[in-house]
Amino acid sequence: MQQFVDDELLRGPLLLDQVVEGAIDQLRRALPALALGQRTALSDLMQSLQAQRGRVSEYFMISLRRQVGETLNRPVAPEPAKAARMQSLALVDEDEVAVNVEIAHAVEIVKSLAEYELRELQTYTAALAGDMDMAQLNNPFRPETYANALWAGAQALPLSRGHQIAFMRHASTPLAQLLRRSYAAACSRLESMGVEPAAYRTMILPSGSRRGSRSPEVGVEFDLHRIRDSMPAPVSPTASMSPHFARAAPPVRETWRAVAASAPNLVDRQAVELVSRLFDAMAADERVPSDVGLIVSRLQGPALRLSLRDPTLLDQDQHPLWRFINDLVFEAQMVPDAADPERALLLKTAQLAVDQVASEPEQNAGLYRWALDRMQSVLNKGLTRRLGGVSSQIGALHRVEDRLTAGNVVPSTLHGTLDVPQLDTVPAELLDAAPPAPQAADGSRAWLDALAPGAWVRMFLQGRWHHARLLWVGDRREIWLFGDGASDATWAVRRSALQLMHESKLAKTLQRRSIVGTAAARVQHQVVAAAAA
Repeated sequence: MQQFVDDELLRGPLLLDQVVEGAIDQLRRALPALALGQRTALSDLMQSLQAQRGRVSEYFMISLRRQVGETLNRPVAPEPAKAARMQSLALVDEDEVAVNVEIAHAVEIVKSLAEYELRELQTYTAALAGDMDMAQLNNPFRPETYANALWAGAQALPLSRGHQIAFMRHASTPLAQLLRRSYAAACSRLESMGVEPAAYRTMILPSGSRRGSRSPEVGVEFDLHRIRDSMPAPVSPTASMSPHFARAAPPVRETWRAVAASAPNLVDRQAVELVSRLFDAMAADERVPSDVGLIVSRLQGPALRLSLRDPTLLDQDQHPLWRFINDLVFEAQMVPDAADPERALLLKTAQLAVDQVASEPEQNAGLYRWALDRMQSVLNKGLTRRLGGVSSQIGALHRVEDRLTAGNVVPSTLHGTLDVPQLDTVPAELLDAAPPAPQAADGSRAWLDALAPGAWVRMFLQGRWHHARLLWVGDRREIWLFGDGASDATWAVRRSALQLMHESKLAKTLQRRSIVGTAAARVQHQVVAAAAA
């Protein structure tokens, strides 16, 4: 892997030089159709690119090396310009959102033009990382990495932010075309070195869909009563058990046999069979973290007994048992770091609650409501603790919000706590002038009004997608503070910037997906397939 990384980094300056040439060519071809003011602005940009090409390449390579080092868990010293601001809180406004829009646009162009080459390169980099099951993204040279490096290079231009964004816009297509060839060449070099690609599964996606930008699915509608009634009578208590439980959970096999034997009629035996298959499907769901899957599997025995006593267990996914499982998986995914104390506390609380529920001889919905309340209490306390950790930032934001709403100029720093970058106004002639549709603006305002502290949001900030939790909203609802789920990073975002992000599809609320619903869909498919056979 290190040899591959070093080889690609050596090719970085040549790649950037070709990107700049492609951008200048696009700018030159666009000049004749522009008005005088626009031609002047783009001419200034072309002259600056020619004169500052060395600095652009230097900034590009510094960012590229840093990002690749972080991907490989080899920290690299930050750029001097950013070193002093790493611990500060940046206020995200409309200008920064405009930058994020261009970075996201560049990423999407690369993914569209180089989709096949990216998928093939991933099989090679997975082999280099020893990940033969393709369980993770092991390519350190992803489109996001190059798009962020390109923006870092754009900031080397001694021009306004609008000129820098215009460079990004005209450089995105040349970057995508060059990366397509670069990815293909990297695959050829790795193949010639004797690297055998990792095994992988190919998924044919609808036109225009993107794998990397998908958010967790919303609740899946399913009818457990209908699935139960369509199931054949169980042949034996172990007939439907997955290999996972057949090997790893003997106690579960015995529980299954005991519950099935005590079922008084065919409908109850079908219900037991259905619940067992649901847990088998959840155990096979690759999106469920392994540590969470162990806790969920502990609920199989109690759930089988519950299926004979509580007919509401099959009432969609509103039963507290299914809500507990869905919420546990969702919250654990939002905080993916296994070493995070909040995640460890959540899983410990869930494990203790599951142990208590499983020990009860008589199963009922009230037990799972109690477990759900305990888990929610831990989540609420975690939000309170995180708010306490950013209390000084919130105090500074209160004062900044007062100045913003009063129309005063925002200072660049506030007692060393808040760093507000002074961004140049983007020249109108360099940006698309088309305003958002009224329906989009109305929808974004309604989305903002519905957001409440504690909500999880998927946001594109600083060149990457993040799962961020809304921590605090200013009294005047002008500044919104978000916390990253995967780190201690926080972002203060102005209301107008949030609205623009939502209109640009760079921010949306994350809904708790139904893991149980997905499992039910799989079971239904199995039943239909078995009947057809």
